[in-house]
Amino acid sequence: MADVVFAAVPTPFAADGSVDIACARRLYEFLGDRIDGLLVAGTTGEFPSLDEDERLVLIDTAIDVLGPDRIIAHIGAPDAYHAVRLAREAALLGASRIAAITPYYLPASPAEVTEYYLRIREAAPEAGLYAYIFPERTGLTVAPQQFCELADAVGLSGAKFSGVAARNVAECAAALPGVRIFSGDDSDLAGTLRAGGAGIISARTSAFPEVFAGLSAALAAVAGGANLAGEVAARQADVAAIAGLGQSIGLVKEALRVRGFGPMTARMAVAEPDEATAARLAELVKSLEPAA
Repeated sequence: MADVVFAAVPTPFAADGSVDIACARRLYEFLGDRIDGLLVAGTTGEFPSLDEDERLVLIDTAIDVLGPDRIIAHIGAPDAYHAVRLAREAALLGASRIAAITPYYLPASPAEVTEYYLRIREAAPEAGLYAYIFPERTGLTVAPQQFCELADAVGLSGAKFSGVAARNVAECAAALPGVRIFSGDDSDLAGTLRAGGAGIISARTSAFPEVFAGLSAALAAVAGGANLAGEVAARQADVAAIAGLGQSIGLVKEALRVRGFGPMTARMAVAEPDEATAARLAELVKSLEPAA
């Protein structure tokens, strides 16, 4: 299985709140050695707090480190004007895949959503276009039938379904076999793949890439006929332990601090893990480190 495990990578901010590009480069190199690719400047990347130049320099850095085929550049905005500007610039940087969250803040009709993606498609016609569906963040629900109509009208290459939208992976994947639909729910990679999903794009993968990559490799081996059910179960147990800590940008950034990617401050209102959770995170990180 290729292109299965992507990290929705956080943006490293320095103590003064500026984007720490040197830290971002180190993080991209670290993840690039372990997983299939990155979604850059998405929700975990706190994209609403980034200006256009900051988003583009993060995308450019990621492309420089991993190459254009392993990056999905998020260029979504509340309006088509800004999304189009970012799409055009990301394509000029060499992005071969771009993603755009649905319009947000003000309500958008299905026709307006379609028009938004058509304008992005026109601005970057050579790049594969991924819709990013996340109702809890945008206030916009895209039902499976609407998504299928959108995919056909726009010519989507793929999508990321996050939050409650992840429940629609199986239905939409069955209806659109040529569209690669990723889930933002990383708790059951095997289930996502059985449902026809392409894989996961997950925040926690940024902090624990070895765990999710190991599970992906074990599942691929089993699909190829290997008798590795025990290893799959062990890997899934590791995923369950991580999932049990919760899902938040603050949790991911704390784990990355422990891994040496500090200070990993946040610009947005991001809750830090409590003392007990931070201690458990440190234990999980230590368990991944090779013995001295």
